Amino acid sequence: MKVYLITGGAGFIGSNFIKYLLSKGENTRIINVDKLTYAGSLDNISFARNMGNHIFIKEDICNKREIDKIMNNFKPDYIVNFAAESHVDRSIEDSEDFVKTNVLGTGILLQSALKYGIKKFVQISTDEVYGSINKGLFTEESPLKPNNPYSASKASADLLVQSFYNTYKLPINITRCTNNYGLNQHFEKLIPTVIKHCLEGKNIPVYGDGKNIRDWIYVCDHCSAIYTVVQKGLIGEVYNISADMEMQNIEIIRFIIKEIYKLLSQSDERKKYINENLIQYVEDRKGHDRRYAIDASKIKNTLNWSAVQNLEEGLRKTIRSYL
Repeated sequence: MKVYLITGGAGFIGSNFIKYLLSKGENTRIINVDKLTYAGSLDNISFARNMGNHIFIKEDICNKREIDKIMNNFKPDYIVNFAAESHVDRSIEDSEDFVKTNVLGTGILLQSALKYGIKKFVQISTDEVYGSINKGLFTEESPLKPNNPYSASKASADLLVQSFYNTYKLPINITRCTNNYGLNQHFEKLIPTVIKHCLEGKNIPVYGDGKNIRDWIYVCDHCSAIYTVVQKGLIGEVYNISADMEMQNIEIIRFIIKEIYKLLSQSDERKKYINENLIQYVEDRKGHDRRYAIDASKIKNTLNWSAVQNLEEGLRKTIRSYL
């Protein structure tokens, strides 16, 4: 039996990864540790409520004593660390929780992983650690140049993880993924915000000119990539994860508006106000990166992974799930 400690497993990506892991039909046991902040919900893991091989523990990864107790009790083979404060706007308002969870929390998990001799520690990071790029793509060898407190805290965590490999030979991998979307994403994120505001007839705030470019990946594709890295990733390596589907924020917003309009029945009263007049341009965010873009050829070529969901149909599936 393989025992996984999944931190942040009641959040958006973590809960989808647990669902993916359970779908593999392997002899696994999942220890799901989540603090249940505003971004985590037991509803996200309701599918595992009656499964004997899934154990949920409400705990903060910054609580060293409790993390050590969990490690001692369950002896996990793998730690996959999703636990993080992740919303850029919140980090700009107050960065304290980001430093605590993303840096200190990761450090505590690493110390415990070293103490109990796990088979692999997988750190779930972000493409934002590289900063902004106008042309071309960042590779795993590109320098880290984060431009906001959130991405700086994630870059710090990445460096900690790498240091434990270099210093102690702790078996690690780091994954850096592009923007996710899909089922159970919190409403503070762009795509759920647009869907919610459309359905409620509220203005959709758009930073600056709306032409900031992001590369989007369906969360299930991200989960399959993480699983591939857990199983086959070369120890000590970093893997970029991308579906190579770039789009300007304003194009994403216009697409969602049109799709919601088409999906609603003719008798639905909401159709009368769902149009591009809902778009409201607002002052640009501080330190707003213009474009994120990464080269994922390493995971594709060496681990034989690739995304399968195209962006437009993935967005349609996501919209229908919220409707």
